[in-house]
Amino acid sequence: MSLTDDELDRLGDIVELQPTKNKELQDRWGLDSGSEVHQYLEGHLKEYYFRDDNSLIRSTAEAVDLTGVEPGVEPPTEGQGTDEPPSSIRVSPLEAKVFDTVAGPDDRSQSVVSVLNALREAYDVEPEAGEVRRALQSLKRKGVVEVIYRTVPTFRLCVDRDAVDVETTDDE
Repeated sequence: MSLTDDELDRLGDIVELQPTKNKELQDRWGLDSGSEVHQYLEGHLKEYYFRDDNSLIRSTAEAVDLTGVEPGVEPPTEGQGTDEPPSSIRVSPLEAKVFDTVAGPDDRSQSVVSVLNALREAYDVEPEAGEVRRALQSLKRKGVVEVIYRTVPTFRLCVDRDAVDVETTDDE
């Protein structure tokens, strides 16, 4: 199946953002709804993506080869179980800052507001709470952050910072 330039670009987004959700692709592609994303995926890229056990969107190996884009999460290496954290992730600049700022695996987990305040202090940035929440959820899907449920959901790394190579994408 031959893909148009637009289809290849969007397929590259899937490779880069994986594992991802309809909402992330909706935002990236400027679509109005998650159902539009689903329709596009099924109508244009059906052969090049799949949904994992958690219903997250992932690209096929063929999609990676076609696009030449580095995957958002490196697949497990030989002998590494699928429950193991990734050794490398590709994230947005904000997600990289969140990764560097959020509580470590042995620290008390932080609320979204606590991470937001830590980002403001460490980087002199002013993201919105919703952006920080989305960044934390994306890092959770990539397997490097866990949620601890207290009065409100709180977050912390589930890996040592130095155990994961973090590459950033161009967009913020």
